[in-house]
Amino acid sequence: MKKTNRALMGIILAAGMLLGACGSGEEMIKKQDVQVNAASDSLYVKQVEGLPEDFIMGMDASSVPSLEASGVRFYSFDGEEQDVFLTMAQAGINTIRVRVWNDPFDEAGNGYGGGNCTIDTALEIGKRATAYGMGLLVDFHYSDFWADPAKQMVPKAWEGMDIESKSEAVYEYTRGALKKLKDAGVEVRMVQVGNETNGAMCGETRWFEIQYLMQAGSKAVREIYPDALVAVHFANPEKGDAYLTYAEKLDYYQVDYDVFGSSYYPYWHGTLENLASVLQQISTTYGKKVMVLETSYAYTAEDTDFNGNTIGDGGTIVKNYPFTVQGQANSVRDVIETVNSIGGIGVCYWEGTWISVGQNSWEENSQKWEAFGSGWASSYAASYDPEDAGKYYGGCAVDNQAMFGPDGHPLESLKVFGLAASGSVTDLRADAIQDTTLYVDINGTLELPTTVSAIFSDDSRKEIPVTWNLDKAGEEVMFASGVGTYPVTGEAGGLEAMLYVALIEYNFLENYSFENMELDPWVTRDAGGADELYVEDKVTDSLTGTGHMHFWSSKTDSVNFDLEQTVGDLPAGTYKFTMSIMGGDAGESNIYLYAVINGEITATMPMVITSYGNWDTQTIRDITVEEGQSLTVGIHVECRGEGNGAWGKIDDALLNSQ
Repeated sequence: MKKTNRALMGIILAAGMLLGACGSGEEMIKKQDVQVNAASDSLYVKQVEGLPEDFIMGMDASSVPSLEASGVRFYSFDGEEQDVFLTMAQAGINTIRVRVWNDPFDEAGNGYGGGNCTIDTALEIGKRATAYGMGLLVDFHYSDFWADPAKQMVPKAWEGMDIESKSEAVYEYTRGALKKLKDAGVEVRMVQVGNETNGAMCGETRWFEIQYLMQAGSKAVREIYPDALVAVHFANPEKGDAYLTYAEKLDYYQVDYDVFGSSYYPYWHGTLENLASVLQQISTTYGKKVMVLETSYAYTAEDTDFNGNTIGDGGTIVKNYPFTVQGQANSVRDVIETVNSIGGIGVCYWEGTWISVGQNSWEENSQKWEAFGSGWASSYAASYDPEDAGKYYGGCAVDNQAMFGPDGHPLESLKVFGLAASGSVTDLRADAIQDTTLYVDINGTLELPTTVSAIFSDDSRKEIPVTWNLDKAGEEVMFASGVGTYPVTGEAGGLEAMLYVALIEYNFLENYSFENMELDPWVTRDAGGADELYVEDKVTDSLTGTGHMHFWSSKTDSVNFDLEQTVGDLPAGTYKFTMSIMGGDAGESNIYLYAVINGEITATMPMVITSYGNWDTQTIRDITVEEGQSLTVGIHVECRGEGNGAWGKIDDALLNSQ
C-alpha cells in the first residue's frame, strides 16, 4: 500500500508541475506550445481530402488517473516516460473527452470502478489537456455509473424525485460541475447532456420527461460556457429509423443543442455508408452539426490483463479490418473520412489510453482494480448495479483496442489523427493474411490452395503465394480422424497464414434447405393442382434454418407432385440421397424418395407423414454414377387427403458421396 501511495504521489507531483501558483481562471494553467509531430516510416494513411483544421480529433481518456494510481506509466514515441496527454497532443489529438458520474462510490467510500470518474477526475484531466492546448469534451452521464442504451440509472441522490425536481437537480449539478472547471481555467469546448440516451435518460423512459432533463443540462452549459457546443449522444446508427425518431423528438420539444452525436463501433453498428446517410439526413433536416462521439477498433485479438476482452477473433462481430496496428489506423481513418464527407465536425476515439494495469497475474491486477477503480467495475459496484457490475466486475475489456501497448508505449496507429489531413505514403506491405476455410469431401482428395488473400497496409487485397505446413503423413491423420475442422499453418509474405480444412460430407445439391427463399434449382411437377405449393419462410416449421418447401390442398387427390433437382458434372462414384418430410391429414398416401440416372428411376425409398413436428428422414444409399451420367434426385408426394386436406413441409436434401 505504501509503495502504491508513493507512486500516486509521484503522479500528483508530476501533474502539479503543469499548474501555476494559486490564482483563478486561465492563469492557473501554464500552457505549452505543443507541435504535432506525427511522421511515420511504417504507418500508411491515405489522405482525407478537404479536412478542416478545426476538425475534432478526440480521445476519451477518462481512466488515465486511475491507471496511473495503479502504477501504469506512459511513454513518448521516443521511448521516454512522458505525460500521456502530451503524447496525444503531439500525435494530433486536439480534444480530450471525459465521462462524469455523479457519485460512483458506495456508502463506505469504495469506488465503483471504470475510473471512478467524478467531476474532480474531469478537473484533473481537463487541466492537463488544457496545458497542452487541447479542449475538453465533458460527457455527463447523469448516473452514478455507466449509462448506455441498456441502462440509464438515476443517481442515488435523485431517486424518487419527480421530473420537476430532477430537472432542477440536473441544472444545479451541471452548472456547479462546469463552474468548477471554469474557475480552474479548463478550456471546455463541448458538453454532452447524456450518454447514449436511446429513449432513456437518468431513469426516465418517456421523451416528455427526457427533454426536460436535456433542457436543464443545456441551460447550465449556456450559462457557464456560452461558447461551448451542447451535444446529445445516441448509439446504434444501424437502426436509422430510430435515429430519425430521436432527432424528430428533439425538434418537437425544441431541445436546445448544437451537435447530434453518434457512437460508431464497426463491429456492431452497420456500414459507414449507412452512418453517413443517417447523420447527413439529420443534419440537413434539422440544421444540426453531427459527429462520431465514440469509435474504436482492435489492434490485436490478444488479452493483456487476464480479464478477457469484449472484442476478439470469432463470434458474431463484423471484422472489416485486420486486428493489427495498421488495421486499427485504417478503421479510424475511414471513420474520419466518412464524417468529414458529410460536413461533420469530428471523431472521438473511445478510451485509447485504457491499457492493462499489470501483466503478471489476475490476482495482482484485481487488487488494483478494486483499490483504484482501474477495471471496468469493482465488486463495490454491486450496491448500485447488482445485475451487471455486481456479477461481472473485473478488469479492462478493451485493452486490445487501446492505442498504447500494455507497456505504456504509444502505437503507431495513434499518429493517424495527425496524419489524416496530409496522408502518409509508405512502402506497401502485407499487413495480415486472411484466414481461409477449405471444404473437402471426406471421401474426396485434398488440394491445398497455392495462394491466399493478403491485406496490405493501404487496406487493399491481393492474392500472394503460400507454403503450407502439412505433409502426406499429416494429411492421412486428418482424414483418418473423420469429419471435422483441422487447422493448418503456413507462411505467406513473411506472415503466418491459417487454413482451416473442413472435412465434411459434401452436399452436391444447391439450395438444399431452401434458405434462398426461392425454388431454383429445384423443379416441381404438379399433377394434382394443389392449393399451395411454394417455398415458405417460417422457422417454427423448418427442420433447420427458416426455409422449407410447403404444400397444402383442401381438395381430395389434389396433392400429387414431384420435387426434384438434377446435378450436372457429378464425379463418377457412389452416393447417398437424404431428405426429410413432415405433415398431416394425408389419408391414403404414396410418398417416396427417388433417384434417376439417365432418365431411368434406379432406386426409391418410402416415406410417411403423420403429424406436426414429426419429421420422417430417409436415405437412398448405393447410388452408383458413372462418368458422363446425369443424376436427378427428388421426392414424390401423393396424398388422397382427409379432413381439412393434406399438408406438409419438406426440408434438408442431402446428396453425399458414400
